[in-house]
Amino acid sequence: MDKDNRDDFTFAKLSDLKLPVTFRISQLEGSIPQPSVSELLENPELRFHGAQSSAFSDLYVSCQLLADNKPLTIPFRTSFKAFKNNYVWNEWITLPVRYCDLPLSSQITFTVWDIGAPRTAVPVGGTTFRMFGKKWTLRRGKHRLLLWAGQEADGSMQTKTPSKLGNRDEMGRLEKLVKKYERGDLPKSDWLDNMAFRKMEEIHAVETEKSENMYLYVDLPRFDFPVIFSEAEAQNQATIPFAPPVAAQTPLTPVLPSYFATDPHLWAILDPEIARENPVEDKHRRLVRSHRSSPYDRELKPNAKIRDELNEILNYAPSQPLNSEEKDLIWKFRFYLARDKRGLTKFLKSVTWRDPSEVKQAVEELLPMWTEVDTDDALELLGPGTVDSRVRAFAVRQLNRADDEELLLYLLQLVQALKFESAASEQRSSRSTTSAISHDDSGLTDFLIARGVQNHTLGNRLYWYLIVEVELEDRVVAKMYGRVVFKFLSKILESENGSERRELMRRQGVLVETLAKRAKELRTSKDPRPKKIEKLRSFINDSKNGLVNIPPLPLPLNARIEITGIIAEKSSVFKSNLYPFLLYFQCSDGTEYPVIFKDGDDMRQDQLVLQLFTLMDQLLRKENLDLKLIPYDVLATGLLQGMVQFIPSKTIAAIISENGTLLNYLRANNPDEGSVGTYGVEPSVIDTFVRSCAGYCVVTYLLGVGDRHLDNLLLTPDGHFFHVDFGYILGRDPKPFPPPVKVCKEMVDGMGGAQSTHYARFKNYCFTAFTILRKSANLILNLVALMVDANIPDIKHRDVHEQIQEKFRLDLTEEEAIKHFEALLNETSYFTVVLDRIHDLAQYWRS
Repeated sequence: MDKDNRDDFTFAKLSDLKLPVTFRISQLEGSIPQPSVSELLENPELRFHGAQSSAFSDLYVSCQLLADNKPLTIPFRTSFKAFKNNYVWNEWITLPVRYCDLPLSSQITFTVWDIGAPRTAVPVGGTTFRMFGKKWTLRRGKHRLLLWAGQEADGSMQTKTPSKLGNRDEMGRLEKLVKKYERGDLPKSDWLDNMAFRKMEEIHAVETEKSENMYLYVDLPRFDFPVIFSEAEAQNQATIPFAPPVAAQTPLTPVLPSYFATDPHLWAILDPEIARENPVEDKHRRLVRSHRSSPYDRELKPNAKIRDELNEILNYAPSQPLNSEEKDLIWKFRFYLARDKRGLTKFLKSVTWRDPSEVKQAVEELLPMWTEVDTDDALELLGPGTVDSRVRAFAVRQLNRADDEELLLYLLQLVQALKFESAASEQRSSRSTTSAISHDDSGLTDFLIARGVQNHTLGNRLYWYLIVEVELEDRVVAKMYGRVVFKFLSKILESENGSERRELMRRQGVLVETLAKRAKELRTSKDPRPKKIEKLRSFINDSKNGLVNIPPLPLPLNARIEITGIIAEKSSVFKSNLYPFLLYFQCSDGTEYPVIFKDGDDMRQDQLVLQLFTLMDQLLRKENLDLKLIPYDVLATGLLQGMVQFIPSKTIAAIISENGTLLNYLRANNPDEGSVGTYGVEPSVIDTFVRSCAGYCVVTYLLGVGDRHLDNLLLTPDGHFFHVDFGYILGRDPKPFPPPVKVCKEMVDGMGGAQSTHYARFKNYCFTAFTILRKSANLILNLVALMVDANIPDIKHRDVHEQIQEKFRLDLTEEEAIKHFEALLNETSYFTVVLDRIHDLAQYWRS
């Protein structure tokens, strides 16, 4: 089928339509039959029936849904209406049944009733309307139903009152054409259509005049696509005992009933052969990729058209799979692509890893001659998709080029990548010995250990990242990390001053353990908060706990900071469910370093978010854009405990209640009466506020941070705005109607309103930051993808790639992307949205 015409064959499944069954009873046309003189003589009461006694009686319509000779709903009826010139109800009826629950034999009975003798009603006529057409499609649009005079509608399967008869009058023929016209099946021409419709009105009047039949008009909803009858998939698939384990992992393909299906009861059948290679396709692939032609392939150059196709494939996001044609094209021009650093990940996806000769050529010949790849591709190669250790070793060699600062940005993910190393070695036993894939050690462990031994700050982070993984419930993985920790500590002991470093790490562990134990005790105690604070301070002051005076020790949270004790008088306990500690550490250089210590909270998600914020900040600074972000330090020291750097600041909620507006707060802390255009605030402070608002808007949008309210948005006295508490990320949000870009009214007011020059600057900073970060989309995607097995709540069991990729909109040009982001900003703005949305936004920002 042609790609362009694919949309012409689109339809929707009934099982996906969760709306209630709705239709409109429109009008009655045709003349109601009058009794003859002889009937009136026999039954004089007939002259007092509504339709006989007045020109337009108070008729009403009753309707009921039935299937297989059984009613599915109680009868519904139209409300009372007094008619003057014609019988028009125009009343919508909604039945308490959803479309997806309708059986194929569903039909609706319509009966028009007239007033008979006192407290009785007599049928004017009835009709039975089938919900589905001959081709299993749900009926839609306007319908003219034939009323059987004097009869109540018959809802049985072989109904005596069908809504349509075989023979069609002129009006029926024309109405069929109108339906086609409304569906868009007939070409439209305004001047000709107007004439045709006028002519049809005349024919309609004449036909109605001479016709002896009565017709009831009903309107059904018009859906964009034909809706095909299909029943919901059975939830519990029966397992097939003889199916091989590979086939069991293959997702079942749902079988859709369509036009040509004859049996409504269709089952999804599991094909045990589905996971095996098709021998015909395998033969075709070997012919296409004939290894005998490799000398010719070396010189092969693509023409302009193919070059464009290759370029398009190389620009695919890491998660996008390649189809067989794309794989063959990449393989054909593999030697040409070896000079393109973007080509390696796509080339490795094109290799048939079952074929020893292909693997040999890919890994032994092409991989060594490939140009150096970027960090984002090296990280992708360390993911779970890469099994061959030689490819992983190539990625490790590429990472070796990164300096310690850059490596620190990816260290969290590289520690996670060790899981895929062990997985590769465990699978070795289950593979045949003839496999061409190598399962030797890739050297990632040795690389991380070597760099950790070399750089104390890096080594300190590595140690704590590994310690958390040793606590995992999965004992096999935990054991593997235990071996890495042992190897790391052994290497440290072999290095210069190794025993001193080892002792410092031991003392860090003791410090964290002491604090965690005390935090747990105070958290679970029934004491009021002032008592908790008093107990914490006396605990710190007690010299036997070794917290007042600590021999110089690198802080676990940031090994660059050397601490010598905790200041008891300044330390406190926060008013929160978990009662985290606020500890002021005394540093050896005379400064103080405040830290929040939490117990009972999984800090790994916050740790990941702040690591990605730090990375994004570095990417922006590399392009000379400083958005004054404060990606504070976070370290999980266990599965349910951790440390966070404390930034002295106030929540926006507190500022609003104390100062009225953010501008008043900034003015109180940084007054500048002579300032022009900065509302009496020092210009640099307003600049910091505008930049940091823009920075956090973009980074929280890209990571889909949710559950924002005025208590987790903070502002420092010098204008740094920042977010805390990242319990919901990647689009998850406990509140309804979350705005895509998190900008609250208070932030806009702090810039001087939506019409101010500062707000215009804020928008420009947003666009520039979004444009810069889009260029590194693959790096961010790969970093998050490496965390899928890290037991982080919002990443586990979710299509992470899709969530983040959607935000970057890589399908748009730079200009279109800026317009897209501007539209999102406007959607969030209180000055351009409609009133309902303002209410939703106002509700969203309430804690």
